[in-house]
Amino acid sequence: MKKQELIHLHGLLAQVRDHYEETVGEEVGHERYTELGVKPTSIHKSKTDHKDAVFALADGITSEFSEDEVERVSAAAD
Repeated sequence: MKKQELIHLHGLLAQVRDHYEETVGEEVGHERYTELGVKPTSIHKSKTDHKDAVFALADGITSEFSEDEVERVSAAAD
């Protein structure tokens, strides 16, 4: 993946996090992401820095989703 694509993915994940936090009203656990200090707008940072940030942010988001209990809906049509 090219650096520009990784930065774009980073921005999209940040938007998903923001939307989730606004919708649910809870903050996504992203301590590791915050420690890295790399934001989608940090274009001067290296590709590796953005890759680490993407993984940290994705991990925080997926951890929140897995903690939420979702009511299962039958896949069969009525």
